[in-house]
Amino acid sequence: MFLVVGDAQSLAAGSMGGASVVRPVGSPAEAADVFADALPVLDIPLSTPIVSGRPSPAAAGAVIRWIETAVGLTLSGDASALVTGPISKAPLYEAGFTFPGHTEFVGELTSAASHDGARGPVMMLVAGGLRVSLVTIHEPLAKVPGLVTVERVVNAALVTAQALVRDFGVVAPRIAVSGLNPHAGEAGAIGSEEATVIGPAVRALRDLGVDATGPLPADSLFYPEARARYDAALCMYHDQALIPVKMLDFWGGVNVTLGLPIVRASPDHGVGFNIAGRGVARPDSLIAALRLADQIAQRRAG
Repeated sequence: MFLVVGDAQSLAAGSMGGASVVRPVGSPAEAADVFADALPVLDIPLSTPIVSGRPSPAAAGAVIRWIETAVGLTLSGDASALVTGPISKAPLYEAGFTFPGHTEFVGELTSAASHDGARGPVMMLVAGGLRVSLVTIHEPLAKVPGLVTVERVVNAALVTAQALVRDFGVVAPRIAVSGLNPHAGEAGAIGSEEATVIGPAVRALRDLGVDATGPLPADSLFYPEARARYDAALCMYHDQALIPVKMLDFWGGVNVTLGLPIVRASPDHGVGFNIAGRGVARPDSLIAALRLADQIAQRRAG
């Protein structure tokens, strides 16, 4: 059973069945009585009407409240997991939103809650039998080298290793760590970060008991035989991780945030304004995110 936090009227207007398949509820407890017949929506209305397919800065405040409310419900235990839908960042930025995306915002909202193990947020993408975590997330490529530090690589790998055990049931996780530069730096000929940062981080991880290998060239990290040698790959920047995930399963990828006191997953796609209202959107990634979030929540519950 699940419920949606959002604007019930807009959801009803955008659904094939209209109001008959959407029912506002006042609390998560009411959702169980509704779920068999309709989609329960914890109604936090928009302040102004929206037009399907058009981003609106006027809706930004409500979107932020929806995320805050859903995180609060999960932290309190009223919900066992959080699955966020895609957000349009540009209108949020216009309204003063200061976070690069969901991952960083949810990390901030949960930062005061207790958590065992290394702390995230660390973004992991899951699709087609591949799990890939990131050291940096939504950063301009020009800034990435300065953000790839020994501490960040070690922390991201520790968070990943602990999540593989706790959330995915991997008994002895193996992590493949990518390089930053082409050919993993070619022994310094194409960059020094592998020798000065990533290599020392991998050695530190091994000293901490993590089965880590690398730095490895990213262009030969994702073919089937290579994937069989690790349980998760750790990449240095956004496209290095997301391109192989989307090549393997473009429609079914899931974004999971590791190292949080709550379970959080998300579809691995954007808002799709260009197809809004046409009835052609595919639900594959959302369904996969719901299933994975439920699996992780059940595993954490024991």
